[in-house]
Amino acid sequence: MKQKITTRMIATMGLLVALQVVLSQVLGIETQYLRLSFSFVPTIIMGMLFGPLWAGIGCVLADFLGMALFPKAAFFFGFTINAFIGGLIYGYFFYKKEISWKNAIGCALATTIVISLILTPIWLSMMYNQPLFSWVIWAPRLIKTVIMLPIQAILNYMVGRMVPLQKLIKRVSV
Repeated sequence: MKQKITTRMIATMGLLVALQVVLSQVLGIETQYLRLSFSFVPTIIMGMLFGPLWAGIGCVLADFLGMALFPKAAFFFGFTINAFIGGLIYGYFFYKKEISWKNAIGCALATTIVISLILTPIWLSMMYNQPLFSWVIWAPRLIKTVIMLPIQAILNYMVGRMVPLQKLIKRVSV
């Protein structure tokens, strides 16, 4: 299904990309092996409004802009792949679907398992020449998972159920 590109869509996507950059790069907490941020909130909205492909593209744009404007480490393309897959997952779970606890928890689990527990350890192992099953990679990742998984599931549900957001979806969607 093709979605018609409108100026409203481009402007909305631009605002969401900018919000994602700010939440990720400026307000996020980052160490060498861990990044903690709420940049997934604009991704929820992108997924709801524009679907998997456009949410993935928006996340890639946010990743490139964030690295260009606020570089904190060397650019690594694997994290751009993570951004695209994250957008795809959010779009899959929330585009033109009723926001339920099942979708909110499923989306949080999918992003956590695929991105945080599978892909990111591989990229960190490649970047820093650490063994894949090193405690340096896994200790912060598992702690983050325990803390952020319920928070992410709750925010997925709450953001998706916001009344002003539902009105925006009706105005922006084709």
